Amino acid sequence: MPRAVTKERTVLHQRDREWLAASPFCLIATAGADGSCDVSPKGDPPGFTLVLDDTTIAIPERPGNRRADGYRNILDNPHVGLIHLIPGRTDTLRINGRARLVRDAPYFEDMVVKGHRPVLAVEVVVEQIFYHCAKAFLRSQLWRPETWRPEALPSRPRLIKEVEAPAATLEELERHYGPDYLKTMY
Repeated sequence: MPRAVTKERTVLHQRDREWLAASPFCLIATAGADGSCDVSPKGDPPGFTLVLDDTTIAIPERPGNRRADGYRNILDNPHVGLIHLIPGRTDTLRINGRARLVRDAPYFEDMVVKGHRPVLAVEVVVEQIFYHCAKAFLRSQLWRPETWRPEALPSRPRLIKEVEAPAATLEELERHYGPDYLKTMY
């Protein structure tokens, strides 16, 4: 359809900047040289994705699972796909481009959260940007709390114990993922 083709842009519009300033969450898709893929969630307070100029954004890296799959992929293949979400909105902002990993830059000071600078950032040069329709969110009813069923599966500690079978006891895992877990985010 013509509208689907013509909605693509290569430069950030003011509304894209506003979307990024309001978004607290994005997904970064990468692929390695061998074709293996990874999708990593990234989140911080709204506006965590910095707009560096009309064609470049930066996403901070925070402590996570420490697998670094996406980062290894970026070193092999710089092509990335991003989806930025705003809770409650059924449309998304999609950005495709070329990424590079940055260990330090002056803008890291603008990425400090709770006194912590990011350990690195993913800089993305925008090659394609557009808004994606709401149909998937509407079909899934993702933002409708009355459809949520978090109890459908065991708790995070129990899942880890059953699926990953670590040496830690269930009690140790429950302590780790308990109320103090929030203290380890930065």
